[in-house]
Amino acid sequence: MKFKSILIISNFIENKIPERYLSKFEEFLLSGSIFTNPSEFLAGLVIFLIVTEIILVIIFFTLNLPSSILFAPFLVFPALYTYVSIKQEQNKTKIENSAPDFLRQLSSMLKVGLSFENAMEDMSKYGEGPLYDEMRRTILEIRMGRNFDDAWKAMSKRLKSRELERIFIIILDGRKSGSSMADVIMNVSNDLRDLLAIKRERKSTVMMSVMFLIISAVIATPFALGMVSVYSQFMESFGQVSDLVLTAPVAGQFYLIIHSILIGLIISVIMYGSFKKGIKFSVPIVVVSYGIFYLISNFGVSMFTGGF
Repeated sequence: MKFKSILIISNFIENKIPERYLSKFEEFLLSGSIFTNPSEFLAGLVIFLIVTEIILVIIFFTLNLPSSILFAPFLVFPALYTYVSIKQEQNKTKIENSAPDFLRQLSSMLKVGLSFENAMEDMSKYGEGPLYDEMRRTILEIRMGRNFDDAWKAMSKRLKSRELERIFIIILDGRKSGSSMADVIMNVSNDLRDLLAIKRERKSTVMMSVMFLIISAVIATPFALGMVSVYSQFMESFGQVSDLVLTAPVAGQFYLIIHSILIGLIISVIMYGSFKKGIKFSVPIVVVSYGIFYLISNFGVSMFTGGF
Protein backbone atom coordinates (compact mmCIF):
# COMPACT_ATOMS: atom_id res chain seq x y z
CA MET A 1 0.00 0.00 0.00
CA LYS A 2 1.43 3.34 -1.09
CA PHE A 3 0.81 6.63 0.66
CA LYS A 4 -1.23 9.14 -1.32
CA SER A 5 1.37 11.85 -0.71
CA ILE A 6 4.07 9.69 -2.32
CA LEU A 7 1.90 9.09 -5.39
CA ILE A 8 1.14 12.83 -5.75
CA ILE A 9 4.80 13.86 -5.48
CA SER A 10 5.81 10.96 -7.74
CA ASN A 11 3.43 12.10 -10.49
CA PHE A 12 4.70 15.66 -10.13
CA ILE A 13 8.32 14.46 -10.51
CA GLU A 14 7.46 12.39 -13.58
CA ASN A 15 5.84 15.43 -15.21
CA LYS A 16 8.69 17.84 -14.40
CA ILE A 17 11.84 15.73 -14.82
CA PRO A 18 12.71 14.48 -18.35
CA GLU A 19 12.39 10.73 -18.81
CA ARG A 20 16.04 10.29 -19.80
CA TYR A 21 17.18 11.59 -16.41
CA LEU A 22 14.75 9.31 -14.58
CA SER A 23 16.03 6.38 -16.66
CA LYS A 24 19.62 7.17 -15.69
CA PHE A 25 18.63 7.45 -12.04
CA GLU A 26 16.77 4.13 -12.29
CA GLU A 27 19.90 2.51 -13.73
CA PHE A 28 21.86 3.98 -10.82
CA LEU A 29 19.43 2.47 -8.31
CA LEU A 30 19.42 -0.90 -10.07
CA SER A 31 23.23 -1.01 -9.95
CA GLY A 32 22.90 -0.75 -6.17
CA SER A 33 20.25 -3.50 -6.01
CA ILE A 34 17.50 -0.96 -5.22
CA PHE A 35 14.48 -2.18 -7.19
CA THR A 36 12.22 0.83 -6.77
CA ASN A 37 10.48 3.16 -9.17
CA PRO A 38 12.82 6.20 -9.46
CA SER A 39 10.06 8.81 -9.18
CA GLU A 40 8.62 7.10 -6.08
CA PHE A 41 12.08 6.83 -4.57
CA LEU A 42 12.65 10.57 -5.10
CA ALA A 43 9.20 11.29 -3.65
CA GLY A 44 10.15 9.30 -0.55
CA LEU A 45 13.37 11.30 -0.24
CA VAL A 46 11.46 14.58 -0.47
CA ILE A 47 9.05 13.51 2.27
CA PHE A 48 11.94 12.30 4.43
CA LEU A 49 13.75 15.65 4.08
CA ILE A 50 10.63 17.68 4.89
CA VAL A 51 9.71 15.61 7.97
CA THR A 52 13.25 15.48 9.38
CA GLU A 53 13.76 19.21 8.80
CA ILE A 54 10.56 19.99 10.73
CA ILE A 55 11.68 17.76 13.60
CA LEU A 56 15.17 19.28 13.65
CA VAL A 57 13.80 22.83 13.62
CA ILE A 58 11.70 22.02 16.69
CA ILE A 59 14.71 20.44 18.42
CA PHE A 60 16.89 23.40 17.36
CA PHE A 61 14.64 25.95 19.07
CA THR A 62 13.97 23.72 22.07
CA LEU A 63 17.53 22.68 22.94
CA ASN A 64 19.36 25.64 21.37
CA LEU A 65 21.64 23.41 19.28
CA PRO A 66 24.00 24.74 16.57
CA SER A 67 22.19 25.74 13.38
CA SER A 68 24.46 23.50 11.30
CA ILE A 69 22.47 20.50 12.58
CA LEU A 70 19.75 21.50 10.10
CA PHE A 71 22.00 20.28 7.26
CA ALA A 72 22.16 16.76 8.72
CA PRO A 73 19.21 15.33 6.68
CA PHE A 74 20.98 16.23 3.44
CA LEU A 75 23.66 13.70 4.32
CA VAL A 76 21.21 11.15 2.92
CA PHE A 77 22.52 11.99 -0.57
CA PRO A 78 26.19 11.11 0.06
CA ALA A 79 24.96 8.16 2.13
CA LEU A 80 22.90 6.92 -0.83
CA TYR A 81 25.83 7.37 -3.19
CA THR A 82 28.14 5.52 -0.80
CA TYR A 83 25.67 2.67 -0.36
CA VAL A 84 25.19 2.25 -4.12
CA SER A 85 28.96 2.42 -4.69
CA ILE A 86 29.54 -0.31 -2.10
CA LYS A 87 26.81 -2.49 -3.61
CA GLN A 88 28.27 -1.95 -7.08
CA GLU A 89 31.68 -3.05 -5.85
CA GLN A 90 30.20 -6.10 -4.13
CA ASN A 91 28.21 -7.07 -7.23
CA LYS A 92 31.26 -6.51 -9.40
CA THR A 93 33.33 -8.81 -7.18
CA LYS A 94 30.63 -11.50 -7.24
CA ILE A 95 30.30 -11.23 -11.02
CA GLU A 96 34.06 -11.42 -11.61
CA ASN A 97 34.43 -14.41 -9.29
CA SER A 98 31.59 -16.31 -10.96
CA ALA A 99 32.46 -15.33 -14.55
CA PRO A 100 35.21 -17.97 -15.20
CA ASP A 101 32.92 -20.85 -14.16
CA PHE A 102 30.04 -19.29 -16.08
CA LEU A 103 32.15 -19.11 -19.24
CA ARG A 104 33.39 -22.69 -18.80
CA GLN A 105 29.83 -23.92 -18.47
CA LEU A 106 28.79 -21.90 -21.51
CA SER A 107 31.66 -23.41 -23.50
CA SER A 108 30.63 -26.93 -22.46
CA MET A 109 27.04 -26.35 -23.55
CA LEU A 110 28.21 -25.07 -26.93
CA LYS A 111 30.34 -28.17 -27.41
CA VAL A 112 27.29 -30.44 -27.05
CA GLY A 113 25.59 -28.65 -29.91
CA LEU A 114 23.44 -25.93 -28.36
CA SER A 115 23.27 -22.56 -30.08
CA PHE A 116 24.69 -19.52 -28.31
CA GLU A 117 21.26 -18.06 -27.51
CA ASN A 118 19.83 -21.38 -26.26
CA ALA A 119 22.88 -22.00 -24.08
CA MET A 120 22.50 -18.54 -22.53
CA GLU A 121 18.80 -19.12 -21.88
CA ASP A 122 19.32 -22.53 -20.29
CA MET A 123 22.05 -21.21 -17.99
CA SER A 124 20.00 -18.20 -16.94
CA LYS A 125 17.16 -20.45 -15.71
CA TYR A 126 19.22 -22.22 -13.07
CA GLY A 127 22.04 -19.86 -12.16
CA GLU A 128 22.00 -17.52 -9.14
CA GLY A 129 23.80 -14.23 -8.62
CA PRO A 130 24.23 -10.81 -10.24
CA LEU A 131 25.79 -12.23 -13.43
CA TYR A 132 22.83 -14.53 -14.07
CA ASP A 133 20.43 -11.68 -13.26
CA GLU A 134 22.07 -9.61 -15.97
CA MET A 135 21.91 -12.58 -18.32
CA ARG A 136 18.17 -12.94 -17.72
CA ARG A 137 17.70 -9.23 -18.37
CA THR A 138 19.65 -9.51 -21.63
CA ILE A 139 17.56 -12.47 -22.80
CA LEU A 140 14.37 -10.58 -21.98
CA GLU A 141 15.59 -7.59 -24.04
CA ILE A 142 16.36 -9.86 -27.00
CA ARG A 143 12.89 -11.42 -26.79
CA MET A 144 11.37 -7.94 -26.84
CA GLY A 145 13.10 -7.25 -30.15
CA ARG A 146 16.45 -5.73 -29.26
CA ASN A 147 19.38 -6.66 -31.50
CA PHE A 148 21.54 -9.42 -29.97
CA ASP A 149 24.79 -7.51 -30.43
CA ASP A 150 23.37 -4.35 -28.82
CA ALA A 151 21.90 -6.29 -25.90
CA TRP A 152 25.21 -8.14 -25.36
CA LYS A 153 27.22 -4.90 -25.42
CA ALA A 154 24.77 -3.22 -23.03
CA MET A 155 25.13 -6.14 -20.62
CA SER A 156 28.92 -5.95 -20.75
CA LYS A 157 28.76 -2.26 -19.81
CA ARG A 158 26.28 -2.84 -16.98
CA LEU A 159 28.68 -5.29 -15.35
CA LYS A 160 30.92 -2.32 -14.39
CA SER A 161 34.05 -4.41 -14.91
CA ARG A 162 36.64 -3.33 -17.43
CA GLU A 163 38.06 -6.84 -17.68
CA LEU A 164 34.67 -8.49 -18.27
CA GLU A 165 33.66 -5.83 -20.78
CA ARG A 166 36.77 -6.57 -22.85
CA ILE A 167 36.22 -10.33 -22.65
CA PHE A 168 32.54 -10.10 -23.60
CA ILE A 169 33.46 -7.93 -26.59
CA ILE A 170 36.05 -10.56 -27.62
CA ILE A 171 33.32 -13.22 -27.43
CA LEU A 172 30.98 -11.08 -29.52
CA ASP A 173 33.69 -10.47 -32.13
CA GLY A 174 34.43 -14.21 -32.23
CA ARG A 175 30.76 -14.92 -32.81
CA LYS A 176 30.65 -12.44 -35.69
CA SER A 177 33.79 -13.87 -37.33
CA GLY A 178 32.47 -17.45 -37.23
CA SER A 179 35.19 -18.79 -34.92
CA SER A 180 34.74 -21.87 -32.77
CA MET A 181 32.88 -20.23 -29.92
CA ALA A 182 33.46 -23.09 -27.49
CA ASP A 183 37.25 -22.78 -27.86
CA VAL A 184 37.20 -18.97 -27.76
CA ILE A 185 35.12 -18.91 -24.58
CA MET A 186 37.27 -21.57 -22.90
CA ASN A 187 40.45 -19.61 -23.67
CA VAL A 188 39.08 -16.29 -22.37
CA SER A 189 37.80 -18.11 -19.26
CA ASN A 190 41.31 -19.34 -18.47
CA ASP A 191 42.77 -15.89 -19.15
CA LEU A 192 40.16 -14.26 -16.91
CA ARG A 193 40.91 -16.66 -14.06
CA ASP A 194 44.62 -15.80 -14.23
CA LEU A 195 43.87 -12.07 -14.47
CA LEU A 196 41.60 -12.12 -11.42
CA ALA A 197 44.25 -13.97 -9.43
CA ILE A 198 46.74 -11.22 -10.27
CA LYS A 199 44.19 -8.55 -9.24
CA ARG A 200 43.58 -10.22 -5.87
CA GLU A 201 47.30 -10.46 -5.23
CA ARG A 202 47.85 -6.80 -6.08
CA LYS A 203 44.90 -5.75 -3.92
CA SER A 204 46.22 -7.63 -0.90
CA THR A 205 49.65 -5.97 -1.21
CA VAL A 206 48.26 -2.42 -1.15
CA MET A 207 45.62 -2.84 1.58
CA MET A 208 48.07 -1.89 4.36
CA SER A 209 48.79 1.46 2.67
CA VAL A 210 45.09 2.03 2.05
CA MET A 211 44.18 1.34 5.70
CA PHE A 212 46.88 3.76 6.88
CA LEU A 213 45.48 6.50 4.62
CA ILE A 214 41.89 5.88 5.78
CA ILE A 215 42.85 5.97 9.47
CA SER A 216 44.79 9.19 9.00
CA ALA A 217 41.88 10.77 7.08
CA VAL A 218 38.92 9.78 9.28
CA ILE A 219 40.53 9.67 12.75
CA ALA A 220 43.87 11.41 13.14
CA THR A 221 43.34 14.53 11.02
CA PRO A 222 39.75 15.44 12.10
CA PHE A 223 40.63 14.82 15.77
CA ALA A 224 43.72 17.06 15.57
CA LEU A 225 41.88 19.85 13.74
CA GLY A 226 38.90 19.50 16.11
CA MET A 227 41.26 20.05 19.05
CA VAL A 228 42.52 23.21 17.34
CA SER A 229 38.92 24.43 17.27
CA VAL A 230 38.49 23.50 20.96
CA TYR A 231 41.65 25.43 21.82
CA SER A 232 40.32 28.45 19.90
CA GLN A 233 37.11 28.33 21.93
CA PHE A 234 39.10 28.21 25.17
CA MET A 235 41.10 31.26 24.08
CA GLU A 236 37.90 33.12 23.19
CA SER A 237 36.35 32.27 26.57
CA PHE A 238 39.33 33.89 28.30
CA GLY A 239 39.12 36.97 26.07
CA GLN A 240 42.30 36.11 24.18
CA VAL A 241 40.83 36.86 20.76
CA SER A 242 43.08 37.34 17.74
CA ASP A 243 42.85 36.90 13.99
CA LEU A 244 44.70 33.59 14.27
CA VAL A 245 42.29 32.28 16.91
CA LEU A 246 39.27 33.26 14.79
CA THR A 247 40.51 31.96 11.45
CA ALA A 248 42.14 28.71 12.62
CA PRO A 249 38.86 26.69 12.88
CA VAL A 250 37.63 27.91 9.48
CA ALA A 251 40.98 27.16 7.84
CA GLY A 252 40.94 23.76 9.52
CA GLN A 253 37.57 22.90 7.96
CA PHE A 254 38.75 23.78 4.45
CA TYR A 255 41.97 21.84 4.99
CA LEU A 256 40.03 18.81 6.26
CA ILE A 257 37.74 18.73 3.20
CA ILE A 258 40.62 19.15 0.74
CA HIS A 259 42.70 16.56 2.60
CA SER A 260 39.85 14.02 2.56
CA ILE A 261 39.21 14.51 -1.16
CA LEU A 262 42.90 14.04 -1.95
CA ILE A 263 43.05 10.91 0.22
CA GLY A 264 40.14 9.46 -1.75
CA LEU A 265 41.93 10.18 -5.04
CA ILE A 266 45.16 8.65 -3.77
CA ILE A 267 43.34 5.49 -2.66
CA SER A 268 41.75 5.25 -6.10
CA VAL A 269 45.15 5.48 -7.76
CA ILE A 270 46.65 2.88 -5.43
CA MET A 271 43.83 0.36 -5.89
CA TYR A 272 42.79 0.95 -9.50
CA GLY A 273 45.55 3.01 -11.08
CA SER A 274 43.10 5.78 -11.98
CA PHE A 275 41.61 8.96 -10.48
CA LYS A 276 38.14 8.23 -11.93
CA LYS A 277 36.90 6.18 -8.98
CA GLY A 278 38.26 8.62 -6.44
CA ILE A 279 34.86 10.22 -5.81
CA LYS A 280 33.61 6.84 -4.56
CA PHE A 281 36.14 7.07 -1.72
CA SER A 282 36.25 10.85 -1.29
CA VAL A 283 32.54 11.32 -0.53
CA PRO A 284 32.31 8.94 2.47
CA ILE A 285 35.73 10.01 3.77
CA VAL A 286 34.69 13.69 3.68
CA VAL A 287 31.39 12.94 5.45
CA VAL A 288 32.92 10.77 8.19
CA SER A 289 35.97 12.96 8.82
CA TYR A 290 33.91 16.17 8.91
CA GLY A 291 31.41 14.48 11.23
CA ILE A 292 34.19 13.63 13.70
CA PHE A 293 35.60 17.14 13.38
CA TYR A 294 32.13 18.60 14.02
CA LEU A 295 31.63 16.50 17.16
CA ILE A 296 35.05 17.37 18.58
CA SER A 297 34.87 21.09 17.78
CA ASN A 298 31.28 21.60 19.04
CA PHE A 299 31.12 19.22 21.97
CA GLY A 300 34.80 18.88 22.82
CA VAL A 301 34.72 21.65 25.41
CA SER A 302 31.89 20.03 27.37
CA MET A 303 33.56 16.62 27.04
CA PHE A 304 36.87 17.83 28.43
CA THR A 305 35.44 20.14 31.11
CA GLY A 306 32.65 17.84 32.23
CA GLY A 307 34.86 16.22 34.83
CA PHE A 308 35.91 19.47 36.43
